[in-house]
Amino acid sequence: MTGQHRIRLFLDSNVLTGGIVSPWGLDKATLSLCAARVCRLVLAEVVRDEVEENLLLHAERLSSLDADQVIEDYRRLMRLTNPEVIPYPDRDLVRSSRHMIRHAADVPVLLSAIASKPDWLLTHNTKHFTKTVAQRTSLRIATPADFFRALSALFK
Repeated sequence: MTGQHRIRLFLDSNVLTGGIVSPWGLDKATLSLCAARVCRLVLAEVVRDEVEENLLLHAERLSSLDADQVIEDYRRLMRLTNPEVIPYPDRDLVRSSRHMIRHAADVPVLLSAIASKPDWLLTHNTKHFTKTVAQRTSLRIATPADFFRALSALFK
């Protein structure tokens, strides 16, 4: 894809985790686009840490063999996608930006997305990542289903 722009996808932890642990679905399809390097995975350190914590909690409920497979699947995904890693935002900026989104835990995620300027921020958390937040930040925020609907429109 030299010379062509790959769609840069900033994934919230719920999409990333869902894509890793679900046997199929649009979360997994999104990760497949990133693994095939059709799209570029933009991975905030804050999201990565939350995903890793969630995967460990998920793995605790599985057999040893299945738990090992989940962790290996995650490692393989990181190798295949070679994500663009976005560092944690400055603590003072997080404190001063609290007004930007309803849920305090989402502030560093939102600030990381703003800093990375992705083509899309994909999340299932439409309760906090609202249309108002999208307008305020100039981010294109959508669910994976909305993203795939927009993508399919390009092929009509």
